[in-house]
Amino acid sequence: MAFFSVQGLTKRFGGLVAVNNLSFSVDEGEILGLIGPNGSGKTTVFNLIMGVYHPSSGTIEFKGRILNGLPTWKICKLGIGRTFQITRPLRRMTVLENVMTGAFARTDSFEVAKEKAKEVLDFCGLGHKTHFLGKELTVADRKRLEIAKALATNPSLLLLDEVMAGLTPQEQMEGVELVKKIRNSGVTVIIVEHIMHVIMGLCDRILCINYGQAIACGSAEEVASHPQVIEAYLGKD
Repeated sequence: MAFFSVQGLTKRFGGLVAVNNLSFSVDEGEILGLIGPNGSGKTTVFNLIMGVYHPSSGTIEFKGRILNGLPTWKICKLGIGRTFQITRPLRRMTVLENVMTGAFARTDSFEVAKEKAKEVLDFCGLGHKTHFLGKELTVADRKRLEIAKALATNPSLLLLDEVMAGLTPQEQMEGVELVKKIRNSGVTVIIVEHIMHVIMGLCDRILCINYGQAIACGSAEEVASHPQVIEAYLGKD
């Protein structure tokens, strides 16, 4: 039994097929990269996994349980967390309070949530900024805060949606090390990213989709040299 899998996943919005009969699986402890041109369906896949959208057909299975039809909060409690492309920290709340909102997914205790938030912030390199307001953070720190909020829900599978976008090369390197650290802590990762040198150097396997369909899956070298992947990104010429 796969740790996580989707089979025949399809999502239609009227006449638009955003995800088309997509199947893939993820092993526990793996980092899977999900790539594809803009509009290929990557974020829609994340939204389907998290119950934001319900599949038109197909199944989503996590640790032997079918997720179809479950609300987002239940999926989170089962152990799947996610980040978002656009970071939206609670601007007038502190960094600590921001992360506590994630920790409350697992506890009703203020003190337990506070201790969990401190632990996660130290892990993500933001322990020295607990009293900063959300609006005072740099882009790089907002990205780390987004990851920290997701980690505070105590996931065993983490969905990262373009967490390197907008970062400097040095910040990207630091972001890669953080993702590796997350995996080494026992969290399985699916990451959507457009920065190819990041995704190629980080992932155990890469799945490329286009028009909502899988066109290649394998090692970085296999996917980067696949004719359909090259065509999807660069065109037929």
